[in-house]
Amino acid sequence: MLFAPLTDGRVGAMMPAMRADDLRPDLAFDTLAVHAGAEPDELTGAVAPPIYQTSTYAQDGVNRPRGGYDYARTVNPTRDRLQRAVAALEGGGEGIAFASGSAATAAVSELAAPGSEIVVGDDVYGGTYRYLEKVRRGNGVDARYVDLAGDPDALWEAMSERTRLVWFETPTNPLLKVIDIGAAARTIRERFDGRADRPLLIVDNTFASPALQRPLDHGADVVFHSATKYLAGHSDTVLGIAVTRDAAIAERLRFLQNAMGGVPGPFDCFLVLRGLKTLHLRVARHVENGTAVAAFLATRDDIEWLVHPALNEGRHAHPQGDAAATQMHGGGGMVSFRPAPGGRHGRTSAERAVAIAEATRIFTLAESLGGVESLIEVPAQMTHMSVAGSPLQVPDDLVRLSVGIEAAVDLIADLRQALDAS
Repeated sequence: MLFAPLTDGRVGAMMPAMRADDLRPDLAFDTLAVHAGAEPDELTGAVAPPIYQTSTYAQDGVNRPRGGYDYARTVNPTRDRLQRAVAALEGGGEGIAFASGSAATAAVSELAAPGSEIVVGDDVYGGTYRYLEKVRRGNGVDARYVDLAGDPDALWEAMSERTRLVWFETPTNPLLKVIDIGAAARTIRERFDGRADRPLLIVDNTFASPALQRPLDHGADVVFHSATKYLAGHSDTVLGIAVTRDAAIAERLRFLQNAMGGVPGPFDCFLVLRGLKTLHLRVARHVENGTAVAAFLATRDDIEWLVHPALNEGRHAHPQGDAAATQMHGGGGMVSFRPAPGGRHGRTSAERAVAIAEATRIFTLAESLGGVESLIEVPAQMTHMSVAGSPLQVPDDLVRLSVGIEAAVDLIADLRQALDAS
């Protein structure tokens, strides 16, 4: 059997939810993607995970809930399945799901107490910057933004005795910097000489997904996702999830999940569970198409700057290509570029960026990423408006692509006509 049974032999009697560690460790990622959290329903044998659309549960006696199920904010069987599924895909540990990626950000940031500081990569989602600056800083937690993809000594020098968390995305949003997770983990441990109170390493794995990299395997303490993106994969739900192998951290995050109340509904959990079944297939196509689109853009003289983790030669070779090749199984489906000024109408580069984004026909002009459909946006005026005027401000001529799973030839033709028309 792939999984341990979930019942004690009585019809309808549920045992406590499995941990991801109960799955056979020798299963391939593709097999885990299909089966993790998807064991047949305990009561009926239904193959599709049941949606437990309930707010509360009948108890067998006063303070005697069945299988620990007492109230749905605290625990829900559909959410249990999702949490252990994502934990399995991240290589083990415990998953804790939240109502959105931003809710996961808020909960994880609570691991830093007032009076402490967080060292943050200098290229992050605008909502992360907004929360750290507009909420946590007001609560006495300072954030220090550092280029963790450049100088290898930058992290060592940035940390202090007040540092509680080291936090970054890789690849980053939207500049697609790649930060060496293993090197960061080693730096933290060496800087604090193996102390138990060392800073925790937090990695946002949204842009890669566990299909391409597993940060816990490289020394991260917590990995989290906006599951809205690649994990769900169909632009039809909003959800966040964190995974850790540290029991004490998991306990704290579960407490925050319940106390803060930012939990996902069961139907949203079901949608992400459904998406996980094809994660490996979708990401493989995202990688294939993202690489093809990046290669096409690299041939254009009217592209001033271009980045994709798999570009390894020419004037657009990725500066952290070695790190990407070491910790990622492919470059991913995200591509960012800056057009050169000029074009058909003699526009500035920022004007061309807007014109390109508004001229595509297959790429949809929209925020978000990681869905099966291709998206295009101008971050400075969309997802990253909250970093305007800060050291994290992104170029106003930057265009970000989320390359979907359509035919690459059609995606390239769409970009060609948009570029030519701009």
